[in-house]
Amino acid sequence: MWAPGEEVAKLAYFGLYALQHRGQESAGIAVSDGDGIVVYKDMGLVAQVFDERHLATLTGHLAVGHTRYSTTGSSTWENAQPVFRHTGDGGIALGHNGNLINSGELARLAAESEVERGDVLLPGFATPDASSDTDLVTELLANHPSRSLEKAALDVLPLLQGAFCFVFMDETTLYAARDPQGIRPLVVGRLERGWVVASETAALDIVGASYVREVEPGELLAVDEHGLRTQKFAEPDPKGCIFEYVYLARPDTSIAGRSVHTARVDVGRRLARQDPVDADLVIPVPESGTPAAVGYAQESGIPYAQGLVKNAYVGRTFIQPSQTIRQLGIRLKLNPLREVIAGKRLVVVDDSIVRGNTQRALVRMLREAGAAEVHVRISSPPVKWPCFYGIDFATRAELIANGLSVDEIRQSVGADSLAYITLDELVEATTVPAERLCTACFTGTYPIALPEPEALGKHLLEGYERESTSAGVGSDADGLASLTAATGATDALSRP
Repeated sequence: MWAPGEEVAKLAYFGLYALQHRGQESAGIAVSDGDGIVVYKDMGLVAQVFDERHLATLTGHLAVGHTRYSTTGSSTWENAQPVFRHTGDGGIALGHNGNLINSGELARLAAESEVERGDVLLPGFATPDASSDTDLVTELLANHPSRSLEKAALDVLPLLQGAFCFVFMDETTLYAARDPQGIRPLVVGRLERGWVVASETAALDIVGASYVREVEPGELLAVDEHGLRTQKFAEPDPKGCIFEYVYLARPDTSIAGRSVHTARVDVGRRLARQDPVDADLVIPVPESGTPAAVGYAQESGIPYAQGLVKNAYVGRTFIQPSQTIRQLGIRLKLNPLREVIAGKRLVVVDDSIVRGNTQRALVRMLREAGAAEVHVRISSPPVKWPCFYGIDFATRAELIANGLSVDEIRQSVGADSLAYITLDELVEATTVPAERLCTACFTGTYPIALPEPEALGKHLLEGYERESTSAGVGSDADGLASLTAATGATDALSRP
């Protein structure tokens, strides 16, 4: 963002606030005023990591921000982002949304390379305490101090396989890159005196930026005092994640020109036509089930009501890092309104069933609160396959729809009836052609070929041994908010 006198760190902070739903484990911001990069990060929510005092120390016109949700690698401070690396004459700070599937190959490449840092020739390495592919990519970029960061990116990006949206910076320039399939969203916005790159359009709204366009699959952007320039590092083969429409994205975000809220309401209408039920009330599982419940009520003519109260201060149970916390979170998060649901035949609309824990607990709570019948309607098809592109679906064995029929799932969760939207109906609701969507979690058809099973796994390469050190390789699915202003004062990595 080119914005003389602008408090860019605060803009990044509020941009991350808009993207808090995409990651709740850690948060961080890197800034530069043209002479050096300062990174401040810690475990926790955006509001827990930063306050006025912290933000006051982050001065400059160029910033990259990140919220982390780990899909591979441990949830530790060392893996919090942005990741920082020294180069021969400066530094790099990088944030990542996605999941690489060839991390083992990249780790070997980094280990075998030699890097000239200043006047010293060093063996290639990645931070020994880290376990993320983000750290590894940053190392590969820093391995080329004799070339510009832009040239290094054009060399490194074609080597990466999987889903990635990167925002990264040196002291003077902001960069953004999106994988050739464009699996995760990434958009560009314009401020009066600058540019913004973010995971969702909702982050543009909160900082007052106007939407310009999506970063194209296979595109590398650079922004500095000369403005925005762009070039292609790979041929595009669009395969946007359909689960962004189902759950991940905010309803007030637009993806591929389609409002996520509108798509979800449309799915609810289609679900009502596809699987009607005789009932007294339609209630949503807030928040991601709400638009589909509205659509179901509109189409069916059954009254809509809020039958469940959500505690706004409890995070998304889906992205908690352990099963124990996930199960506890279900009870902390939702509570039934007994006076609304007692004696009623309910249609309960939710976005998905992954492991079955949430639905089982919900049905039990509703029956305990006096519901006469509980009919569950799901605004996505059965999730049968794990995601290797940035969603923590874990193994097939943990997915309740793997090996069970719809009626067997109904019995498992205790519902009177259960129905899912069909994949064809969901695709039509997005208005994106089926061939431009990734539907792997529903179909098992992965748009980017996966390595052998032994080369995959959440903690696969933690403790990866190298000649001079060891490192873990993992990944993240996160919120990115990146701002650049002019040409990029302190060189430091800060831990509170």
